Amino acid sequence: MSAPTPSAKLRVVTPDVIEHQATNHYFDRNFNIQSVKVLPGEFFVTIKEQMIVTVLGSCVAACIRDKDLGVGGLNHFMLPDSGGGVASTSARYGAYAMELLINNILKMGGRRHRLEAKIFGGGRVMATLANSNVGERNVAFVREFLRNENIPIVAEDLLDVYPRKVYFFPFNGKVKLKKLLSTHNDTLAQREQAYVATLSKQEVSGDVELF
Repeated sequence: MSAPTPSAKLRVVTPDVIEHQATNHYFDRNFNIQSVKVLPGEFFVTIKEQMIVTVLGSCVAACIRDKDLGVGGLNHFMLPDSGGGVASTSARYGAYAMELLINNILKMGGRRHRLEAKIFGGGRVMATLANSNVGERNVAFVREFLRNENIPIVAEDLLDVYPRKVYFFPFNGKVKLKKLLSTHNDTLAQREQAYVATLSKQEVSGDVELF
């Protein structure tokens, strides 16, 4: 199933968007910086000197920022479809996640022509989803979306068979990536399975209007 072509104009964020914003704030002693942890289905945007962290298996994260202003953010999403046993009504989950991220960057003063992206994830780490090529579909979607929106991809680490931990610093654009080669992935697998189950039961929230 091909991903939908995103509209030329992004959508207006509605009040229910608040439920998708990451709320797990903490101080990271290793990096000595205020940080936010983003879980599957969440996003976070900031103009402050903060770090945004997420752990990816089959899901994908897009790190997008205004390269001049330093405002940016990260999302964490899975693009399920009707094939391979992954239930969904459409491919709008991925488009909605991208629109939430970009729209909120623009609301904080970012400009579309200055946006750049770094993308990560899509690993084949969940045995129950291995035959459905979910990781590959996530990667194909995010690349197509960014290409259609004319947002350049300046760095990426995608696919393969391992999970990743991503540390994004929007204020300077840096990303630190840890490949979790020897860790037990039970928690990550359970988290992504729960996310898939949630998507299979819910409609996409927020039918939203164009600017």
